[in-house]
Amino acid sequence: MTTTTTTNPASSSSLSKPEQDALKASIFQRLHPRVYLERFLAENVRPDGRSLGCNADSAWRDVSVNVGSISTADGSALVRLGGTTVVCGVKAEIAEPELDHAGDGFLVPNLDLPAMCSPRFKPGPPSEDAQVLSDRLNEALVVSNILPLTSLCIHPGKAAWVLYVDATCINYDGNVFDAALLAMVAALKNTTLPKATFDEETGRTTCSSSRKFRTPLGITRTPIAMSFGVFDSKHILPDPTSFEEPLLDTTVSILVDSSSGALISVSQLGLLDGDGDGDALLRTCIASAGRRRDVVAKYI
Repeated sequence: MTTTTTTNPASSSSLSKPEQDALKASIFQRLHPRVYLERFLAENVRPDGRSLGCNADSAWRDVSVNVGSISTADGSALVRLGGTTVVCGVKAEIAEPELDHAGDGFLVPNLDLPAMCSPRFKPGPPSEDAQVLSDRLNEALVVSNILPLTSLCIHPGKAAWVLYVDATCINYDGNVFDAALLAMVAALKNTTLPKATFDEETGRTTCSSSRKFRTPLGITRTPIAMSFGVFDSKHILPDPTSFEEPLLDTTVSILVDSSSGALISVSQLGLLDGDGDGDALLRTCIASAGRRRDVVAKYI
């Protein structure tokens, strides 16, 4: 295939040999992404330099967690997972409980994928990706029972706390589900609530303004997720990047309790082979998630 450019012919000759090779590789990656990935995997390495496999620490990207960075929130956390960056803030408000759950409060997680985080997202209403991920994050928090909703009740049938757990992706480089869940859990652990009292005579709820009387949430479990991509039905790619994600056959997310290591749930997007190889891949992912848990747990 012949490529024609309108740039100055002398401009390409001004590039050094390494720069020319990098430019050629970038063009090939854009035109033939699947072949590009296949060639790396044939050498037992991934495009970002990580080793191929699940067992070594070098198969995963670096992770960091900073809490309490948003002074206007009741709790917050900033998580970096490789190039993916997610910030989460928790805001507490008071509302009337639902009639059929008079003794429960509310936990409302949401993930925003703004246009600034990646060219794949456009300005406007929440994208389908953001809605799907928000639903998955809500399901992860519910199934893990991270926080008994009864602990958010101020007065049965009259007043309860609503925790808005709002995460925003600042930079998208793949596997935002793992990063967002980690940010939400760390932000909830960082959250404190003021002392609230409901007056039955006036029907009003008052909160103490003193930070001395603020109390942390009654966190019972701290779920963390480890996601794996399956490429060409045989290669397992832990913590997939934004380049790898569109090329994957399947994505498997393993949810475990960071404290005990207990398996909470396994979710799968796409199909694994129905034969023994598919079952073996799933077992490999679960075992690898258990080992990775030891590394991630220390951050929350």
